[in-house]
Amino acid sequence: MLKTIKEFKKQILVTGLRNAKINDVDEFLKKINEDKTSEAEIQVFNAKRIATWQHMYFAALNAIYAFKNKKNISNSLAMEIMLYASAQHQIRKATEILGIKPDSTEIALLIIGENTETINQTLAGIMTHIQAKRDETVLELSDDKRTEILQVFGISDVEIRTRMKSNELNEALISCVIERVALLATEH
Repeated sequence: MLKTIKEFKKQILVTGLRNAKINDVDEFLKKINEDKTSEAEIQVFNAKRIATWQHMYFAALNAIYAFKNKKNISNSLAMEIMLYASAQHQIRKATEILGIKPDSTEIALLIIGENTETINQTLAGIMTHIQAKRDETVLELSDDKRTEILQVFGISDVEIRTRMKSNELNEALISCVIERVALLATEH
């Protein structure tokens, strides 16, 4: 999913990776950040805790706005995105909640760049460091994933039922998670 944010002259790629094999997370993150161009920002997440591409997209938008308005918590846009996506103020807690681990096999990937060429080059560089298949279905909601997201974000059954329209559980869950992301901005 590639989206353009005209106001900031940026593009955001949100995609998924399946069957990832990462033995050393720190080394993987170091390599992909060393390889990226200075015009790109990269963030990787445990896809099992991401409520669709919308979750990541809105976290990125909020992070970009935080930097624009000088209300950012971290010094890095990529880390600010992690904070918003996790709805946390603390980097350590954010990475515990949404960060990848050595046993993470489904990864959500977000790349921000000024143009499609930058994003494609960055994605190609990442793919040289990971044995995985690009697969956006890892971003979709499943029963197991819904249960985990409800728990991680502390979303109650009452909150879900309040948001549900014509029995659409997925839309209610996405709405609750995006609300948590947006609430972080109001807490600054």
